[in-house]
Amino acid sequence: MALCTVALVGALTACGGDDGATDAKPPAAAPATSATPPGAPTGPASPADPAAAGRAAALEVYSAMWAERTKAYRQASSEGTDLERYAALDALRGFERDLSRMKENDTVFRGELRHAPEVTVVRADARPPTATVEDCVDLSRWRILDTTTGWPIPLPSGQPLRQVATATVERGDGGRWMVTEYTADTTRTC
Repeated sequence: MALCTVALVGALTACGGDDGATDAKPPAAAPATSATPPGAPTGPASPADPAAAGRAAALEVYSAMWAERTKAYRQASSEGTDLERYAALDALRGFERDLSRMKENDTVFRGELRHAPEVTVVRADARPPTATVEDCVDLSRWRILDTTTGWPIPLPSGQPLRQVATATVERGDGGRWMVTEYTADTTRTC
């Protein structure tokens, strides 16, 4: 069980949850509510600054992905979430692997996840256009909960509670941005 917990923490690195009776809301980077889903084209991008439009879209989709990922990890399932709307390819496969391990090990996540995403690179002229998001994920209020006992499972000792995560966000042919890669560095603090 301890080995599975270490593997889960290394793979998940930053999922929010709370060991209290109520779930905390996702961190400040919650998706904006609007009639247009995050990452969808909202009209013609400003030809004067496509990098700024890409930066805004990437950050919005990354935040929406985190909100849906948090919902999924709180129930060890992506059912009833929009995770597939905001994550694809390697990122989605990794999240689904995490959820499968969580279900096998009877674990879910509780607590408050705090993070500070920042778009560090935008390649508006690339095919497909991409952006890189670097995030400092704070796990200090994050808990793994054993659903069979209701008891929290401690995080591995020696693992930094603030970790660097990097994501690639791509704009597809339909103009929709999605998180396609997500990597958490459990050895690098921020």
